[in-house]
Amino acid sequence: MMLVIDPDSGVAPYEQIRSQIVAAVRAGDLKPGAQLPTVRRLADDLGIAPNTVARSYRELERDGVIETRGRNGSVIAGVTTPGPAADAARAYARRAAELGLTRDAALDLVRAALDGTAAASTTPTD
Repeated sequence: MMLVIDPDSGVAPYEQIRSQIVAAVRAGDLKPGAQLPTVRRLADDLGIAPNTVARSYRELERDGVIETRGRNGSVIAGVTTPGPAADAARAYARRAAELGLTRDAALDLVRAALDGTAAASTTPTD
């Protein structure tokens, strides 16, 4: 696994680490059970503070992407779809159905939210 921190990026280093690990998991480059470097080793390799790496690992663990096993380190979780994100998606789908939104209208709202734009259509179904 090759992580790179861009010091000129407007994205915080902890977020750069987090997003690169998530991308590697999604791409299949990091499989469930794969061992991650220790916080201290990764911090040394990247030339950043250990607390920065620790924050990335905490957020990845919170999202269900990695599991921390104490002195045995951190590994990619067995389920690679972040639990909290999947839970939020299911909750949104239920709420959209309760509001009578069509599938397309619900998806338009999600796309608009991800893009930071106004929603195209929120017309309920008949």
